[in-house]
This record gives sequence, C-alpha cells and structure tokens, in this order.
Amino acid sequence: MKVGVISDTHGLLRAEALAALAGCARIIHAGDIGKPEILEQLASIAPLHVVRGNNDLNAPWAEQLADHLSFDLDGWQALLVHDMADVPALLDAGTRLVITGHSHKPRIEWRGEQLYLNPGSAGPRRFKLPVTLALLEVRAHSIESQLISLLE
Repeated sequence: MKVGVISDTHGLLRAEALAALAGCARIIHAGDIGKPEILEQLASIAPLHVVRGNNDLNAPWAEQLADHLSFDLDGWQALLVHDMADVPALLDAGTRLVITGHSHKPRIEWRGEQLYLNPGSAGPRRFKLPVTLALLEVRAHSIESQLISLLE
C-alpha cells in the first residue's frame, strides 16, 4: 500500500506535492494545515488521517480535528501527532510507526522495531530547510520510506 505523508503545509499545497501523492491509497497530514481547502484537495486523492498542529489550534474549521491519532496502517500500529515532544506520553508498546511534523526537519529513523518519520515541511520554505514530503510502501512485514524533495 502506497501512503503519502505530508506536514506543515501552512496554507500552501504545491502542485509538486499533489503530483507526488497521486496514486496513494492513504494520505497522512501531521498538522499545521493552514486552511480547510488543503484537506479537501488531499481527500480527493485518498482517505485521510489528520491531526491539527499548533498553528491550527485557533482555527474554527480545525476544531473537530484531533490532537493525536492512533490507527492501524495495514497491520502497523501508527501514532500520529504534530509535535515530537508529545510522543512519550502517547506512545503505546504496540506502536510501530510514529509520525510527527512541527520541526520542518525531515527525518526517517528506526529506533529498534519502531519507525520514526517526520516528512518535513511541504509548505512555504522556512530558513534553509528543504521542502519535502514522504512516501511509504507499507506491507504486512515491512515499511519502505523515502523523502521526496518538492523544490530543487
């Protein structure tokens, strides 16, 4: 199953991001969405798992969004939360995939049997950080992950 992971769009959903997410069976947005139209565009591609970020907290359209989610991703128990600082209080022993955003710094890191993924920021460039998202190929016994650069 191909899964797209995006975060920190901050109101900007680039054409390059939409192209990279085409064909995904699911899309995960790790918060700081910016405006509801982004979720509508992503939902037109695939079913969504979404949490709100710190910049979404006061937006009336984001009130119904969760601060964190736990869900099954083709046999992999996943935890989705915007800020890595919130992970320790939410982490369950069965969690195998941890997805965060917030830092704008892309990262793929295995910690034992757990995959920690931050897709980076797909919205407006911050400082000199790259503009990225991530793609996962999820199988029953493995996950392959890659970062996709959206700007040269």
